Amino acid sequence: MAVLASLPTMPSPLPTTITSSSSESSYKSFVITRRRAIVSGSTVAMASLLHFSNPVSSLYSAIALQRQEDELDQEEDIIIRLFQETSPSVVFIKDLELAKIPKSSSKEDRLAEEEDAKVEGTGSGFIWDKFGHIVTNYHVVDKLATDQSGLQRCKVFLVDARGTSFYKEGKIVGIDPAYDLAVLKVDVEGYELKPVVLGTSRDLRVGQSCFAIGNPFGYENTLTTGVVSGLGREIPSPNGRAIRGAIQTDAAINAGNSGGPLIDSYGHVIGVNTATFTRKGTGASSGVNFAIPIDTVVRTVPYLIVYGTPYSDRF
Repeated sequence: MAVLASLPTMPSPLPTTITSSSSESSYKSFVITRRRAIVSGSTVAMASLLHFSNPVSSLYSAIALQRQEDELDQEEDIIIRLFQETSPSVVFIKDLELAKIPKSSSKEDRLAEEEDAKVEGTGSGFIWDKFGHIVTNYHVVDKLATDQSGLQRCKVFLVDARGTSFYKEGKIVGIDPAYDLAVLKVDVEGYELKPVVLGTSRDLRVGQSCFAIGNPFGYENTLTTGVVSGLGREIPSPNGRAIRGAIQTDAAINAGNSGGPLIDSYGHVIGVNTATFTRKGTGASSGVNFAIPIDTVVRTVPYLIVYGTPYSDRF
């Protein structure tokens, strides 16, 4: 195609009759011009052919193309490894409402009641430590936190460090509605958990890559990618107060992603996925999504584990 593009358009055939000296002069001029055009066009065509058939040039082009493909493969490999390393630390949370209070606390009775339980909602969370503490959003477990009927349950689905899937009942340890945070505890006897690696939100920059892992609409272990779109945003908390310093991202966050981690390119948690801006009634992500900065989480969670309430509520 390069050769064809470089070929000039050929002129009309030579005239067959000449009627005057001026015509002869014009004819000679035309012949000379035409010969020059042919020579010039042939030279360009030959140069193009030589260039096209030049093995060195073709080799350089092949090397450049291979280098681009290698760079794309490396980028994909990084994201694949990132997901493989971090996803075992992400949990799937189901909120259940039992049809009736179990007659006993035996495992058989609990399992039987759970089979008839109604799924009230789903969410995400992540493993905070090896002792079974799970961090999530308060609004993911608010029904359990405010339950007075004894019918609300929380089932947490996990993967241990060896890749074994299991589930346990989650018990609320502490809540902070002002920051939309909650800590659950599951019994992990016999299992070794893989806690997340905590990063910092202090040094974030708009434009840097970020990744969300969670369970949107119940689809477990879903990865979405994006960038940090904005910093220092304000979003409403469940108790009506403003959560300041929120991270804005275009990594898709939908119903079921709440409570899951927002991570950076190193696999470090930089936020807790919390909210998405949607048109009323759609429930779909608009590309304007928010996460609670991990620095806020790190200041809050230890108090929830030890005292059950945030520091501000103890005085």
